[in-house]
Amino acid sequence: MTWILGVNAPPTGWHDSAACLINGDGEIVAFTEEERCNRHRHSLYRKPLGAARFCLEQAGISAADVDVVALGWDSEQLYPRRFATDADFLAYAVGLDFGDRTPEVVRVPHHQAHAASSFYASPFAKAGVLVIDGHGENESSTIWTYEDGAEPRLERTWQRTASLGYAYDAASTWLGFSFLNAGKTMGLAAYGRAEQLQVESLVDIEADDFRLAVEPLAESRGSATADEIKEQYDTVVGRWRERYTKIAGADGPTAPEERLTEDPNAILVAYTAQRLIEQTVTHLAALTRKASGVEQLCLSGGVALNCSTNGTLPGPLYVPPVPHDAGVALGAAWTVRPPRRRAGALSPYLGADVGAPDHLNGEGAEDISGLVRADLDIDVLTDLLLDGRVGAVAQGRSEVGPRALCRRSIIAVPDTADVNTRVNTLKNREQWRPFAGVTRPEYGARLWDQQEYLSLYMLGAAKATALGRSVAPGVVHIDGTTRPQVLHGDEAPAVGAALDALQQRGAPPVLLNTSFNDRGEPIVNTAADALNAFRAMDLDFLVLGDDLYRKPGGTGGAR
Repeated sequence: MTWILGVNAPPTGWHDSAACLINGDGEIVAFTEEERCNRHRHSLYRKPLGAARFCLEQAGISAADVDVVALGWDSEQLYPRRFATDADFLAYAVGLDFGDRTPEVVRVPHHQAHAASSFYASPFAKAGVLVIDGHGENESSTIWTYEDGAEPRLERTWQRTASLGYAYDAASTWLGFSFLNAGKTMGLAAYGRAEQLQVESLVDIEADDFRLAVEPLAESRGSATADEIKEQYDTVVGRWRERYTKIAGADGPTAPEERLTEDPNAILVAYTAQRLIEQTVTHLAALTRKASGVEQLCLSGGVALNCSTNGTLPGPLYVPPVPHDAGVALGAAWTVRPPRRRAGALSPYLGADVGAPDHLNGEGAEDISGLVRADLDIDVLTDLLLDGRVGAVAQGRSEVGPRALCRRSIIAVPDTADVNTRVNTLKNREQWRPFAGVTRPEYGARLWDQQEYLSLYMLGAAKATALGRSVAPGVVHIDGTTRPQVLHGDEAPAVGAALDALQQRGAPPVLLNTSFNDRGEPIVNTAADALNAFRAMDLDFLVLGDDLYRKPGGTGGAR
C-alpha cells in the first residue's frame, strides 16, 4: 500500500498547520488541523506533529511506512538553501521519526494545492477553479481548469501586489483585529449593508482584468524569498491602511471591540473592504467560467471563507470545508495522487473520534466528576431545547475546517433574538456577531435562499425568507442573512434526531449552530476537551457520544 502524507507546515505554512493522510487510491484516511491536537488556535509557527501522528494512528501505520510527504508550498523558492537534505527539512517541518528511509518530498505550489483541494472534493467532473488568498509563492489570485483524468491547466495569474487578501487584512487590522480574525470584519460589514451605506469603490473592473486602488509604485516580477514577500506584504498592507484612514478620517476605531457597531467609521471601513471583495470576486468568477468553458465553479484560498461574498455568486458553486491554508495539506496530497473514485461532495467528518473519558463506567444516571450523566434520550434532549436551554454536542469523528457542522457544536432553539445574546455571552464573544442555523433540506427551502453546495459546510450567506425571520430570528443577522447548514441523513446523529423530533412535535425544525469552544480556543476535539469546555462555560447540557451530561441542580437558560 502506498501512503502519502500531505502537510501544511513551517517554515512556509506558518499558520493553520495541518496533516492529511491518503492511500494509493487517493482515499482520505484522516485529516485534521494541528490546533485541534495541541489546543493552540491557528498553531502559529507550530509543526503539524500531533496532526501527523493522529493520521498515522488512524491508518495503523508508522512514519516509516510513509512513501511521500507532500507540502502545499514550494519551500525551496521561499527558503532557498535553508535545508541541506530532505531529511533535515522533514525534521524541522513535521518532526516525525521516519527511520532509516526518508520519504520522497514533493513540494506543490501553494495555489495548485488550494485548487486541487477544492476540485477533487467537489462533485464536478470538470470545473473552473478560482483561488484567492493573501499570497502564494508569486501570486495572489489564480484561475485554473480542472478535469478528471487530465492535467490541471493554469489559465490566469495575478501577482501579490493585486492581493485581495492584503486589502482585507489591512481593514481587519485597522479595526483592531488580527488578520486571522477576518470573519469579524465580515460580520461587522453587514451593518453597513443593512444601513445601505454608499461606499467608495476601490477596484476598477475591466473587461478581462481588474485594478485595485492601492498598489505599490513598482510591480514585483518573478520569484521572491519569504523575507522579500514579508517586506512587500508590510508595504502593501500599510498603503491599504493609509487608504482606509483617509476614507474614515481616522487611523482606527473610537469604540472598543465589543461596541464597534457604535462607531460609524468602523462600519464604513468594514463595509468598504467587503464591497471590494464582492465586486472583484464576482468579476473573477465570471472570468473563471469563461476561461474553463463550463459553469461549474470551485473556490479556494483564504478569501473563499468570506461567506457573504460566496452567497452572492450564482451556482453551480462549490467551496470545500477547508478552503484556508490548512486545506493545502489535502490538496498537496491529492496533487501527488488524485482520488480514483469520487462520490459527490466531500464528507467533512475526517478528524478524531470523540471517544469517551477513561473514567466512565457503568450505565444509567450517575454522578461523574461533579456532572450528572444519563443515557442520551432524544425526547429529553428535545425537551431541553424547547425549554430554552443552550447546550453542546460532541459526537463521532470531528469536522475539518473552521466551521462546526453539528459534531462539535453548541445548539439552541433560535426562536427569539435573545438566544443570540445569551450564546454570545456564553462564548465571550462580541454581541454584534451573528450565528448560523441548521435544518433539514426540505425545511431549509422555506427558510432561506437555496444553495446547492455552500450549505453543506456553512460557507455561504443566504437571505432569510419571511418565515425564516419569523421562526428563527436568533440566526438572522442585521442584514437579513444567515449562514445556513443543511443536514442530510444521520451524518450528525444527535442534531439530526433533534431536528426530526422538533418537527414531529409541531415546532420549527431549525437550530442555532455554532462552534463548541470558548473565546480564543480551537473547537473541541476529544471527550476531555468537551468536558473541560462544558465545565468552563455556563452551558445547560452536553451530548457526549451516546451520553447526556448536566450540571447538578442547574436550571440556567430556562424561559
